[in-house]
Amino acid sequence: MTDLTPNSSFSLTIRFQNPNRPGMLASVTQAISTLGGSLGQIDLIEQTRQISTRDITVDAASTEHAETIVDAVKALPEIKVLNVYDRTFNLHRGGKISIQSRIPLRGQDDLAMAYTPGVGRICAAIAQDPEQVYNLTVKQNMVAIVTDGSAVLGLGNLGPEAALPVMEGKAMLFKEFGGVDAFPICLATQDTDEIVETVKRIAPVFGGVNLEDIAAPRCFEVEARLQRELNIPIFHDDQHGTAIVSLAALINALKLVKKSMDEVRIVINGAGAAGIAIARLLQKDGAQHICMCDSKGILSVDRADLTEQKREFAVEQGGSLTDAMNDADVFLGVSAPGVVTPEMVRSMASDPIVFAMANPIPEIQPELVTEDVAVMATGRSDYPNQINNVLAFPGLFRGALDCRAQTLTTSMYLEAAQAIASLVKPSDLHREYIVPSVFDDRVSTAVSAAVQRAARQDGVARN
Repeated sequence: MTDLTPNSSFSLTIRFQNPNRPGMLASVTQAISTLGGSLGQIDLIEQTRQISTRDITVDAASTEHAETIVDAVKALPEIKVLNVYDRTFNLHRGGKISIQSRIPLRGQDDLAMAYTPGVGRICAAIAQDPEQVYNLTVKQNMVAIVTDGSAVLGLGNLGPEAALPVMEGKAMLFKEFGGVDAFPICLATQDTDEIVETVKRIAPVFGGVNLEDIAAPRCFEVEARLQRELNIPIFHDDQHGTAIVSLAALINALKLVKKSMDEVRIVINGAGAAGIAIARLLQKDGAQHICMCDSKGILSVDRADLTEQKREFAVEQGGSLTDAMNDADVFLGVSAPGVVTPEMVRSMASDPIVFAMANPIPEIQPELVTEDVAVMATGRSDYPNQINNVLAFPGLFRGALDCRAQTLTTSMYLEAAQAIASLVKPSDLHREYIVPSVFDDRVSTAVSAAVQRAARQDGVARN
């Protein structure tokens, strides 16, 4: 299934030259629009009495779509295409993050304090009292973003180098939304023991570890072992970030349809890291009726192919996803594009809630079921109700670092979800607004405060 909706991930700038006559620009914009390109900014670069040079920004739906648009512009009479820039590639060129000194070195005295000989006094102080590392180094605000490159986005096992752009992006989000310094660590191993041992060896630098894009079921063991063997927060965002934001959205969606968590029938499609974590967190929040499916259908007790994590949610009655969705109140998809049909949605109970979170193409396109659902959410920014992990992890780590949490607890996740949900006022709540915007600057602060409260109640805060 192909999504033909233009979006900024396939954004390009076309620089072209044309005779300075009326109608020339219109011929370019018409060619782009006819092919379904979405027009953005148009800049006049240079103009003389004879010629005009312009940059025009266009969003396409795919690489092939972008090439078709460029070819159409090139084919126009009297239009000369000078250059084409892929805006996404240009944004990543040279990397997206850098290391910057927090204090300037203006003279010899600054150098003597920041480095030798003055730094020796700081080293001695930490050696005498190891807890001082939190006060006197970057550890107090530094998170490692660790991956083995085995499950990069929805692209699969791409390896550590290909995973690096995602980890760089994650570091940007930590800084921009939580004020947390984070650094990408892409490991050239997919061996569980080696991953755990490597993270343990680099842990002295970091106040927390964010595990990212590690395939299931290995991710479960890596997280559990690191939680046991280290005394800093370990967080697998693909599991718990997704679960926190999904719960926050579901809390508000259920308010809209006036149903309760303990009564609704919930179908989760996708039994990997995210699906399992969502199911576990929903149970902790009171969900009683969860039916989980993978690519082979309902997780049932008679199936011999279930992992330990999947067996946790096995039910008596087997069947297909179609069977599971019949008369269900809620569908949560963390699976694959296009696996849900409008007929399956129409078979659900009254006022159905559908979270189709497969990215970039959801389990079902929202426009296919607009009239059939009470609430629709996706993982995409170009539809309402984006289930985006950035609502959770920056604030969660901000809170965990500030209270010096030794670990992360389920209570901290539940409180984070409630904090996110609470930012949508009851008077503002409607079917296209069940979670706050990722650019709402209240989010990180609210999540941080909730996480710190829960950490202190659970006795894991050292501050």
